[in-house]
Amino acid sequence: MNPSIKKLLQQEAQAILDIPVTDAFDRAVELIVGQVKQKGGKLITCGMGKAGQIAMNIATTFCSTGIPAVFLHPCEAQHGDLGVMQENDLLLLISNSGRTHENIELLKLAQTMNPSLKSIVITGDENSPLTREATVCLYTGAPAEICPLGLTPTTSTTVMAVIGDILVVQVMEKTGLTIEEYAKRHHGGYLGEKSRLLCEK
Repeated sequence: MNPSIKKLLQQEAQAILDIPVTDAFDRAVELIVGQVKQKGGKLITCGMGKAGQIAMNIATTFCSTGIPAVFLHPCEAQHGDLGVMQENDLLLLISNSGRTHENIELLKLAQTMNPSLKSIVITGDENSPLTREATVCLYTGAPAEICPLGLTPTTSTTVMAVIGDILVVQVMEKTGLTIEEYAKRHHGGYLGEKSRLLCEK
């Protein structure tokens, strides 16, 4: 293997291992289960740029595992799409800096519509404006980007995606999602076929 590739893999892997494991994960899972499963709300994920792509993936993964979720683009939210928000919904904002202007504006607008709104932020800055406003902060550990310029979102988005996976799996365990329920959400494709076969066993 190319030594430089091996080094990059090690850096990415170490960044994942260095994600701080705190009770914030438990509190975030409790929020998701409480607002969505118990109160009938949904999870609204938000983010700009590369973080937005991670937020979109987290939303679709939650949907496939029994938690209604949608991705809301922070810019489109300011042009009417914030109307998707309903009572008991929960915001999940993703921003490495925690200072993304569009995310901050979105949170303020959402809080104006629903003063009791609860929110989770995934960020690399524990003292950012978004962190101060959030109900729960999931800190990434602020790993250095493996990009040679130190700028391109690479390692930061890797840890964001992993944190999203942890939330999904923890919520699945908390809610006791069964293979039968999973199969109902996957009619087509390989996963649909595999889940139905597992149901028959």
